Amino acid sequence: MTNAADPTTARPTRVLLVDDTALFRRAIATLVDAQPDLEVVGQADNGLEGVEQARRLQPDLVVMDMEMPVMTGIEAAKVILEQLPGIKVIMLTVCDDDERLLGAIRMGVHGYLLKDLHPEELFAMLRSAARDETPVSPQLVGRLLAELRGGGARHTSPATAQAAEPQLSQREMDTLKLVARGMSNREIGRALSITEGTVKNHVHNALHKLGLDTRIQAAAYMVRSGYAEPPRTD
Repeated sequence: MTNAADPTTARPTRVLLVDDTALFRRAIATLVDAQPDLEVVGQADNGLEGVEQARRLQPDLVVMDMEMPVMTGIEAAKVILEQLPGIKVIMLTVCDDDERLLGAIRMGVHGYLLKDLHPEELFAMLRSAARDETPVSPQLVGRLLAELRGGGARHTSPATAQAAEPQLSQREMDTLKLVARGMSNREIGRALSITEGTVKNHVHNALHKLGLDTRIQAAAYMVRSGYAEPPRTD
């Protein structure tokens, strides 16, 4: 099976950039296009155009600014997630407001990155998303999970969680505990002495059983339910 994040494969991960700051967007496009395993297939300067290009180009990833004219990034992400479920949406923004972060994660975006990332960090995060992981800027992870532990957002009702919880296998629980610690599939595989593919299967099955969409939602569930502690924020 082709791994979209593997630089040795023939097909690079296809990226659509949506940002109303042309200079920033073009600079990111130049940097991303220089990576052998990443390819910018389109650019848009507002959310509506981003939705239209996502429909036409069918990229693997959409990297979306939050504040834009015509249609905001959040509005555009909602449309893409509902109508084009095969496309992953990553918010790339200067905003680190907890409520917006919670809202984006609750909606099901596949990552939330701040614009002060170094280029190498951005590339790593895009590759992480291509591997079906959920990249979040490191300085936000602890805040997010700590807030969710306190009940700041709920992705499933208590009744749904209680009904789904017994269905999780011990291996799925072990995997989600490590997901909540911010570990990648590779790191989890090493810790549990299983393959990355097996980790991915455990995460996929657990998400399905819990009625969740992304790894960060699963991490929030584990923290909120008392099975894991959020990463330290200091």
